[in-house]
Amino acid sequence: MATAGDELNSVETQPNAVIEWVKSILIAVVLFFFLRSFLLQTFVITSGSMEDTLLVGDMLVANRAAIGSRIPLTDVRIPGYSSPRRGDVIVFDPPHETEIKLVKRLIGMPGDTLEMRDQMLFLNGEPLAEPYVKHTNRADEGGIPPWMEWQPDYLLSGVDRSTYEPTRDNWGPLFIPEDRYFMMGDNRETSLDSRYWGLLEGWRLEGRVVFTYFSYDRDSFRPFPWLREIRWDRIARGIH
Repeated sequence: MATAGDELNSVETQPNAVIEWVKSILIAVVLFFFLRSFLLQTFVITSGSMEDTLLVGDMLVANRAAIGSRIPLTDVRIPGYSSPRRGDVIVFDPPHETEIKLVKRLIGMPGDTLEMRDQMLFLNGEPLAEPYVKHTNRADEGGIPPWMEWQPDYLLSGVDRSTYEPTRDNWGPLFIPEDRYFMMGDNRETSLDSRYWGLLEGWRLEGRVVFTYFSYDRDSFRPFPWLREIRWDRIARGIH
């Protein structure tokens, strides 16, 4: 038979349980935002600009702690335990978009010179081996794309700016100044990258892509492609 003391203990236990439950939820939320802001970032590939390294439908994990991250809503950046490296596949905040993030490969570092001649990329005057690049049969239409009008400001001295006419496959040589980076897509003829929208400031770099945690064919017409079109060979696949 319940006593008055038992009823009192039951009443006291109920609010304590609610408080503990709320605390657990708050801690979980704080940990989630901490991980998301400073350690790891997820990203879904929605375009083919990085094929065949990354495919539409790949879901990625990027290491934000590797190259540092910005504290949300501030201009303060926490240093990473390593520096950006040429060849890294990186998630970044593009200068021409405010609502989306992009993934490209870091090609040009501060102090580098870059030039492209008939689709061949030259780094510091030497041809750059790029085993990851995919070329298509899309012709270089020629003419100066309006977005390439930024390039003359970064031409090496001695290049005649008055006759400089960059195209998708022929441009430079460009000098990359301090704290600027040149990003390019691996699917070279379909990528909207630094050739067009310019050099990337260091604070825009958000994380080094590490691996794909899931992948499926988003372009499939079959129902439930996320179940029926899983790319098993791309799950937990490292990105290089």
